[in-house]
Amino acid sequence: MEIKHISHFEDNSLAKSFGFTPNNEAVYLYELVNKNGMRVQIINYGATVTSLQVPLENGELKDVVLGFDTLESYIKSYDLPSPPYFGTTVGRYAGRINKGIFSLNNKTYQLEANNGENALHGGLTGFGKKIWNVTHLTSGENPSITLSLLSPDNDQNYPGELLVALTYTLSEDNELQLEYKATSTEDTVINLTHHSYFNLNGHDSKVTDQEMIINSEKMLETKTDNIPTGNFVSLSDHAFDFRTPKNCPSSIDNSFVIESHADVAAALYSPTTGLRMTVYTDQPSVHIYVGGNCFDILKGKENQNYHPLSGICFETQNFPDAPNQAHFPSSVLKKGEEYHQKTVYKFQSI
Repeated sequence: MEIKHISHFEDNSLAKSFGFTPNNEAVYLYELVNKNGMRVQIINYGATVTSLQVPLENGELKDVVLGFDTLESYIKSYDLPSPPYFGTTVGRYAGRINKGIFSLNNKTYQLEANNGENALHGGLTGFGKKIWNVTHLTSGENPSITLSLLSPDNDQNYPGELLVALTYTLSEDNELQLEYKATSTEDTVINLTHHSYFNLNGHDSKVTDQEMIINSEKMLETKTDNIPTGNFVSLSDHAFDFRTPKNCPSSIDNSFVIESHADVAAALYSPTTGLRMTVYTDQPSVHIYVGGNCFDILKGKENQNYHPLSGICFETQNFPDAPNQAHFPSSVLKKGEEYHQKTVYKFQSI
């Protein structure tokens, strides 16, 4: 990637201070606005989406993601036994890796265990807890922001120095587009995803009265600790067959296999607001998550009490534990090659 040759973005005239980390590192908030009035706010702590305001038919703006008003709240949320990862960029490896162990090029790597005996979402200090550099920012039509992160060799015990770039673009069709690129100095494994919790009624309600579609015929079979067995579960006559619209379940934490990347991967619709969110991705799965065990003690934006039904995640990604399952899509990024993936969240008033 050429991002190494781009100087750090210094013009903070379009940025607002979002506070300082305990190490006195400044964190900034950036806002992209399209011509329809749709707005997304992003902080460079974790390349995190803090707000996504979508216009309704009546002109009202509805904030459709969970989050916090302060940097301190984002930082403190990672101290919980089960951090929510609100709106963050997850890496180096999204999802779980069995016992935190994988082998690559005949060498075994032991990652930090931060989810029982397993590794989850990149370890104790994943990408969501790091300060990213803003390397490009545009306004006007299709505004965008590019953030980059240099993850050193052996970061959380992953091999290779990994350079990551993430571009958020807010299209004039009310799409939030995410494009990821990465290169490594050594062969490594990688699986990046976005971890917003969506609620099309706003972040002060519940998602179980909203309808979901998942364009999937099968999902990954998992053990009780949510590690894939390597097998697949047919969704025919299954409670989690969402090929026809059904209300969001009150508890779900499953990876659905996406076969056709030309079609809609998933969708969410609110009869209350008339908003529809459509998810497109080039990744082999979307992980759906509702019902975290930490929300009843969290106060979110505007002092809202978040609860297990406050939001739903659509984590577009490779399969969890792919480094340990030879028949899963490869998660290996070879030295000199480029990781690339794209995901789109499109919003429409129906």
